[in-house]
Amino acid sequence: MPSALNGYSPRVRELLAVANALTFDRVRLLLAGGGVLEGLLMPRPAFGDPDVIVIKLDNGYNIGISVERVSSITLVQRFSSKKSELHEGSAHPTHREELSKEHVYFLSTGGTIASRVDYVTGAVYPYFTAEELYSMIPELREIARISTKTVFSIFSENMTPQHWSQLALEIERVFREESDIRGVVIAHGTDTLHYTAAAMAFAIHQAPGPIVFVGAQRSSDRPSSDAALNTIGATLVALKAPFAESVIAMHANTSDELILVHRGVRARKMHTSRRDAFMSINALPLAEVNLHTWEMHLKANLYRGRADSVELFPKFSDKVALVKFYPGMLPDILNFYVEKGFKGIVIEGTGLGHVNQGLIATINEAIRHGVLVAMTSQCLWGRVNLNVYRTGVELLKAGVIPAEDMTPETAYVKLSWIFGQTDDLEEAKQLFLTNIAFEYSKRSELDSYPGALRGCGR
Repeated sequence: MPSALNGYSPRVRELLAVANALTFDRVRLLLAGGGVLEGLLMPRPAFGDPDVIVIKLDNGYNIGISVERVSSITLVQRFSSKKSELHEGSAHPTHREELSKEHVYFLSTGGTIASRVDYVTGAVYPYFTAEELYSMIPELREIARISTKTVFSIFSENMTPQHWSQLALEIERVFREESDIRGVVIAHGTDTLHYTAAAMAFAIHQAPGPIVFVGAQRSSDRPSSDAALNTIGATLVALKAPFAESVIAMHANTSDELILVHRGVRARKMHTSRRDAFMSINALPLAEVNLHTWEMHLKANLYRGRADSVELFPKFSDKVALVKFYPGMLPDILNFYVEKGFKGIVIEGTGLGHVNQGLIATINEAIRHGVLVAMTSQCLWGRVNLNVYRTGVELLKAGVIPAEDMTPETAYVKLSWIFGQTDDLEEAKQLFLTNIAFEYSKRSELDSYPGALRGCGR
């Protein structure tokens, strides 16, 4: 039998041999006691029970059926595949008829949107290049002329401030060298998507078009993947948006009707696996895209418009930390960052921005050593206010800077970017207090809180 079946037990292979079925063929399983299952025969993961037959159902989900429950297997359709000729890093349109369409540049950094299932281990890993992703979504050819390049091929948890700098330089190159580019779409893993989107908002202060980040909650080789619709929505934003900001385009809900456009500095991943995992925090989404009509509607009146050129500040510092306060937290944790020469610390405090009384002296000492300490809230919605309780007042007196209604992640990215521009502490403080990319607002609006939108009480 072919090596692809080596993970299966001899008993399973015998049934498959009778059916003349190979991996990725469409098969029908007659179950003992009645019942029929039909789907694609998948390779056997290296780990697990070799007596379990893995089938991909039409809804995109894989199931395992013990050979004990299978009476017979019938071959329904033979799998056939023709490898397309794709070249990683290509920066040229794929089809000549697209030359008259408006131009969008597609950059890939990896993540689930550029991944496939490894059927040796059963895990997901980065696989597809930018051009392969584009070729898998034929609808894009009706929308725009696409150029592609793979910048990284990594999961988003492996992103670093150095990757942010490299990506910012790549985006600047695209806008500088491709004068007809309407916008840039960046495929990125969802877990740290909001960090990188925020980083580009600070690194690129003006651009000729939007920088649209897009991800997927399910890998692109699965029929149930959200990659295609998210990418279509992101491409439409790149073409049609009057704004030129760093944004995230992802599903608005669990159905396939709307894509929401979130500011990168205002967004956060709020669910591990739902399609609508991303939400705008303390702000409304910037726009929405109707996936049926391909129309985009603005939801905000204030935005950074398209410019004639790129203004770039690509440097980030890795000497900034994001620290979550918890009950019983010891001063040693903050002392570690001071001893290691960190320039800034963002603290996720409780409620209005609090930590335990025992940490205040340590924070005071860190500030005396020239460390910029900013306070955010674990609550996410709402804003830091250090003027209400005694703890907050003492933190203010120590020199802690309230981060208004910024998310902890955005405050961290902003401080990393600030210390990439300057080592002067006073200048750094002034920059942190400056609203650079709509990352905070001076007033919290009621309609930006999900509970208020559902009609819940305050």
